[in-house]
Amino acid sequence: MTLGRRLRRTLLALVLAPLLALTGLAACGGGSSGGDAGASGPSAPRTGVRQSSGTPKARGAIREVPASSLPAEAQRTLKLIAAGGPFPYRKDGTTFGNRERRLPAEPNGYYREYTVPTPGSGDRGARRVIAGKGGERYYTQDHYRSFVRVTGG
Repeated sequence: MTLGRRLRRTLLALVLAPLLALTGLAACGGGSSGGDAGASGPSAPRTGVRQSSGTPKARGAIREVPASSLPAEAQRTLKLIAAGGPFPYRKDGTTFGNRERRLPAEPNGYYREYTVPTPGSGDRGARRVIAGKGGERYYTQDHYRSFVRVTGG
């Protein structure tokens, strides 16, 4: 196996580990990919998981997960948001436009985005926390394709 191939496999493993962790939460009823329904179609919210209180323009149910179930980097980003910074990335705190309409519809400027560092990534990676002005927090590990709503501190 070449070095490039090993590196790709290692990076793939680093990216898939959080995905598998959240998928495991979905199997337990604690979270899922949120956003659009997959190939199996939409599913009803699981027991104990509430839908977002947003407008119907947000596609699909957004599952809730405790902050403690997120990757350590996401938990650190949440703490930085609560403390008001300092933020390590220039784009942290900029407006998130919700163009994909996967979050509840709100006026422009309502949501702000923050980078969640991805170990092994040479750039900002795909993980983000989106913060709403009402205090709600959403996490995406796949660059806005799906979200979970974060509960707790």
